[in-house]
Amino acid sequence: MSIRTAVIGYGTGGRHFHAPFLAADSAFHLDTIVTADARRAEAARADHPGTDVVADLDTLLERAGDLDLAIVATPPARHAEQAHAALDAGLHVVVEKPLSLTGKEGSELLDHAAEAGRVLTVFQNRRWDGDFRTVRRLIEEGRLGHVRRFESRFEWWKPEEPKVWKAAAQASEGGGILFDLGPHLLDQALQLFGPVEDAHAELVRYRSGDGADDDAFVALRHTCGVTSHLWMNGLAPQLGPRFRVLGSQAGFTTYGLDPQEPALKAGASPTDPGFGERPREQWGVLGRTGEEQPVPTDPGDYAAFYRGLAATLREGDPPPVDAHDSLAVIELIQALHQQFPLRRAD
Repeated sequence: MSIRTAVIGYGTGGRHFHAPFLAADSAFHLDTIVTADARRAEAARADHPGTDVVADLDTLLERAGDLDLAIVATPPARHAEQAHAALDAGLHVVVEKPLSLTGKEGSELLDHAAEAGRVLTVFQNRRWDGDFRTVRRLIEEGRLGHVRRFESRFEWWKPEEPKVWKAAAQASEGGGILFDLGPHLLDQALQLFGPVEDAHAELVRYRSGDGADDDAFVALRHTCGVTSHLWMNGLAPQLGPRFRVLGSQAGFTTYGLDPQEPALKAGASPTDPGFGERPREQWGVLGRTGEEQPVPTDPGDYAAFYRGLAATLREGDPPPVDAHDSLAVIELIQALHQQFPLRRAD
């Protein structure tokens, strides 16, 4: 029997990162989409004929007895409230990153899920970026020697933020690039190198207006001895490498973002031939200067999250993302905001 699923929110997350994978996976049935936006509702009906589209969460919760799973894909300030409501209705829950706005909110969600006997997991899809999978594989194979420094960047050139809520939201509301991209980059660093014993951040806002940071740098010293340097920048006229990893024997450098997101936004399906693959000219290079060799990029595979979730709900396997991992990231982001105040550039 298919896992009867509702997607709450049909912006970028709901439309491009969740619904296509649910529709492509026979383990799931996309039963209901919730959106109050008329244009998004029209798009949802066109994208997924036969799926019910409702205007509010209350309407969804009234029919929760006919569902198994809710995907919370709304702006961060609503994640905790909506996840609690879905758990109260007896549903398993996937929360789009970030899990919550504070560690306290996140901890309360984990406790609620445990008390309810429901699965709570977080869509940390960037664990299945092809370039990150490649970095992880090279480290596990010992191809770099002992890793000393890990550099990771999400950068682009976007002088104007097109999403109204992102342009104006404060950090306390989930606004700013550290809250937007930090859950990805911090999660990746912690997945590779484990807990952190010291952290530093530089948070700057260059755009006009009262919003949060649009340029962030974070340095982490992991207890294992590795240093991670993470950059998040929406105003970068030149882009640095996506990953640069330096080890005792070799380094690995790769440029450009994983192709799955742009492909999904262009209307591709996860079942299309070649989905998630990178051409040879976009492979990263491994070695020492003057001796580098290209390394094939592992295919990106966001669908692995939902394959793993199906195994969790049907067979009792561990969830594809342990929500405690995402809670640790939120606690770190919260601490960075408290210790390193935003600087507004004039």
